[in-house]
Amino acid sequence: MQIKHIMTKHVESLSNKMTLAQAAEMMKQHDIGALPVCEGGRPVGMVTDRDIVIGALAQGLDPKTTLVIHAMSSPAVCCFDDQDINDAAQLMESKQIRRIVVLDRNKNIVGILTLGDLSTHAIERDLPGEILASVSRHGKLAA
Repeated sequence: MQIKHIMTKHVESLSNKMTLAQAAEMMKQHDIGALPVCEGGRPVGMVTDRDIVIGALAQGLDPKTTLVIHAMSSPAVCCFDDQDINDAAQLMESKQIRRIVVLDRNKNIVGILTLGDLSTHAIERDLPGEILASVSRHGKLAA
């Protein structure tokens, strides 16, 4: 099955010039916990609610003046919408992440693939369980 059939579409993204406070407001407005960060329309990273709280606020950074590029995970981990979901699952497992930016072949963002998307659709194998076990085994909760 191709990624485009199970990914979350209509993705919001941030400019690399936006602040953590703006990112948090967008997350609240759209009820999401992660946003791709773009530069010139291309994904350069991913910022999560966890990045904001643990990576920035806990270090005393001011969310009103700190840019998302100072808290995001970089580079952005991406896959193409026409790839097989097993390819994405392997990438998530190897990178120990829970979300991947999905691009079309022109490298435009067309979606996000999450562990939740996989858990809803990947029934022939326990892909989400394997990925979660891999991420948890290493004691790392990643973007």
